[in-house]
Amino acid sequence: MSAQARVVGILLAAGAGARFGGDKLLAKARSTRSAGPPGFPDVGAECIGVVACRHLLAALPRVIAVVRPGDAALAAALGAAGAQIVRCPNAADGMGASLACGVKAARDASGWLVALADMPWVRPSTIARVAVAIADGAPVAAPFHDGKRGNPVGFSAACYAKLAALAGDEGAKSVVAAYADELAHVDVDDPGTLRDVDTPADLER
Repeated sequence: MSAQARVVGILLAAGAGARFGGDKLLAKARSTRSAGPPGFPDVGAECIGVVACRHLLAALPRVIAVVRPGDAALAAALGAAGAQIVRCPNAADGMGASLACGVKAARDASGWLVALADMPWVRPSTIARVAVAIADGAPVAAPFHDGKRGNPVGFSAACYAKLAALAGDEGAKSVVAAYADELAHVDVDDPGTLRDVDTPADLER
């Protein structure tokens, strides 16, 4: 098995979607080919969580989707798409807790690609390039579009202890900061790395 094949995707899908009004990840990601800015892929009319999951699975052989306990509909949708479902008992504590939960479920991986389930426009080719950077030895790697760092962010096995200890809602910012001098910049022409969904209006712009 190649080093890249042992990089596991971690799809963070345990947020409550409060700003969206609930069930954000089951909202339909309407086609953006005609209405969206140039450069965004057409994601069809599937729910945004499933689209994000499928893009990860197109680039990585194994994806773990971290969901809230009791979120049966989303768990079923992501499981049907091909993800391994992990229910995070302390998901309400924030993104850091969910990330730690996902990484612990794949502690044997050579690295992890941490993706957000509300970012369905990231191209699989971008995901693959970040995974290659981790497989090639970078401790942390991230895509950059127009000079701005986007998602998903990759982490090597050397980051395991720091990632597994995360808590609260800060995500992995502290881990990225710890490796700032060694961060691999993956330059991509992919505006989807910077576009997420917070409110229903974000599906229209």
